[in-house]
Amino acid sequence: MVMNMRKVGIIGVGHVGAHVALSLAMQGICDEIQLCDIDEEKIVSEQQDLLDAVCYLPHRVRVTLGKYEELADCDIIVSSVGKIDVVTKNRLSELQQSVDMIRTFVPRLRKAGFQGIYLNITNPCDIISNQIQKESGLPAARVIGTGTGLDTSRLKAVLARETGFDHKSITTYMLGEHGDSQMAAWSVTAFGGKPLAQLEEEEPERFGFDKEVLAEEVRKAGWKTLNGKGATEFGIASTAARMISCIFHDEKQIFPASTYLDGEYGEAGLYASVPVVLGKDGVDEIIKLNLDDKEMGEFQKTCSVMKEHIALIK
Repeated sequence: MVMNMRKVGIIGVGHVGAHVALSLAMQGICDEIQLCDIDEEKIVSEQQDLLDAVCYLPHRVRVTLGKYEELADCDIIVSSVGKIDVVTKNRLSELQQSVDMIRTFVPRLRKAGFQGIYLNITNPCDIISNQIQKESGLPAARVIGTGTGLDTSRLKAVLARETGFDHKSITTYMLGEHGDSQMAAWSVTAFGGKPLAQLEEEEPERFGFDKEVLAEEVRKAGWKTLNGKGATEFGIASTAARMISCIFHDEKQIFPASTYLDGEYGEAGLYASVPVVLGKDGVDEIIKLNLDDKEMGEFQKTCSVMKEHIALIK
């Protein structure tokens, strides 16, 4: 009997990539993590640090190093390359440099025969996910961006703070761009299945918070983290690890992620973040939310912002 060993490759082992590796190792999500970075001294150090940790983890995991082509047999490859623009604090300003970076490895992996799943973190996440799909030639369902998975966790965090409910009892989503134009789907927000609109009427002192103030707090949360520590790492690593676990275990969990739209939500030809069903083949299904007219307008606006920047790619 041949046993299938779950293998994840991580390209770009900076703050984000290193913490994704640690999250995968600590949770026992995969059997092998293969690190790849242009800074060879850095990945040797990260490999050693991870190997030092393995002895005290509840799961055995191999940590190896590889060149781009050596990642071709991975089940999932995480793209976490990139350089944060701390001057403009706008993810869209990182577009061309990020495109140039993914072009250094995606064509080489395509030539090497990679047929797994790409999970993209590189910003601007939605547009780069779109570019990876084009450059890789893989079906769109097999190229996924973390997108507003992280932003949705931030929205749940502020709602938990405001209401006292645990995050896991809250259903809500940030949608569209993983960036400044993202929007909150308030019309489908619920607490234990009870709609926010109903709770606003029943307990206005508890649920009558200013929605736009909270949505703006979510949009700016990443920069708040960056300002104090120079990087965002824990939240995005947890997001990526959860998505990878959903794929490996064919969980069919509904998760906000960046995926290719082909008519859904009235948009086509681009990646944007919406709820999807995650399983062993990547995106199994796109969930269509019943957004109100105002929210549909906001969603179309965030997609327009991304389309304008897609047209700028050289």
